[in-house]
Amino acid sequence: MSNKYNSDFLKIMQERGFIYQCTNFEEVDKLLNTQSITGYNGFDPTGDSLHVGHLMPIMMLYWFQQTGHKPIVLIGGGTAKVGDPSGKDETRKLLDIDTLKKNSDAIKQIFSKFLKFGNGKTDACMVNNADWLDELKYIEFLRDYGKHFSVNRMLSMESVKTRLDREQSISFLEFNYMILQAYDFVELYRNYNCRLQLAGSDQWGNIINGVELARRIEQIELFGFTCPLLTTASGAKMGKTASGAVWLNSDKLSPYDYYQYWRNTEDADVGKFLRIFTILPLSEIEKLEQLQDAEINEAKKILAFEATKLCHGEQAAILAADTAKKTFEEGKASDADLPSIEVEKNNLKDGIPAFILLREAGLVSSSGEARRLIKGGGARVNDKKINNIDYKITASDIQDNNTIKLSAGKKKHAILKIAG
Repeated sequence: MSNKYNSDFLKIMQERGFIYQCTNFEEVDKLLNTQSITGYNGFDPTGDSLHVGHLMPIMMLYWFQQTGHKPIVLIGGGTAKVGDPSGKDETRKLLDIDTLKKNSDAIKQIFSKFLKFGNGKTDACMVNNADWLDELKYIEFLRDYGKHFSVNRMLSMESVKTRLDREQSISFLEFNYMILQAYDFVELYRNYNCRLQLAGSDQWGNIINGVELARRIEQIELFGFTCPLLTTASGAKMGKTASGAVWLNSDKLSPYDYYQYWRNTEDADVGKFLRIFTILPLSEIEKLEQLQDAEINEAKKILAFEATKLCHGEQAAILAADTAKKTFEEGKASDADLPSIEVEKNNLKDGIPAFILLREAGLVSSSGEARRLIKGGGARVNDKKINNIDYKITASDIQDNNTIKLSAGKKKHAILKIAG
């Protein structure tokens, strides 16, 4: 692939498929190639974990640091109180302060897997925009910064326009989000000399606002760079499955299930995902991209292993790969390594409907899905198919090792550990 960039960061972004938009490619390339700069990406703590849909921006920060620059992870403890209207059909439910703090603490841990934090020149740092947004005096803020925003232009922003076109209301609170995010960029420039914002393409309008606000207020040119919003080859949104979100925190989704998500990648996506979600050398990826038919499964295993190693560590990846091998290739699952839940033995006296336990074990997302799975012949108890949607799991199903194995299809398994 020919490369028109001089800076290591933009070269990698091009080679691995991250480039979508930039406010000024030529100037950004020059800046990155001549000095070490600071850039940021923001994450609102609207949940207690990030998911695979957040991985692409996280990987941008990874490569930004690897090529000699300083990444800032901005936790949106302030903006999350408002809610980003981008891509939403309705107003996001507002979270209380305690929940936002709990969510912020929960998602912080994931970044240490991808970035090196510390006090060095290129070490990452984490900042919470509540530190300055909570202290704003509303009238003064509107007077000093609101005058730089045209309502006509704000109404034309894609995030707002989409909602209005669909005749979905947008609150005045949400309407303020783009002003607050623009102000974040100015504050990060003032306090950290941050010159570049990295984000998904859905944030382009917010980035432009920040660049223009800095030009008006600080007479400085800041820059924005976005990656595309990824979908799978079949058009599905990244980070979502029939069973729910693919969480990055291990307490929300086991490393084994995370491994299986990548192992089940569509054939057409393998090369693209290897470039974006692993740090394998391109020369190795190019060889894996050539594999066809049954051989492509080897590339999928490598993708699953490398992606799991980045997110959960090498030992977790080895264990997940070993469990998958025993389960699917050797026909003997390593029960101790499969996802598990605990069930009181006394509760099995009268039996518990299988559809409830399938749901509780995380093998399906709802009782309705569990019933459909059973009716379609895809549910198993201790590797034996069940067809009755009213089937109850009782103490008679307990195996010698004091467990019961549940399966949804051929690739999803969980263990019921019997207590008492």
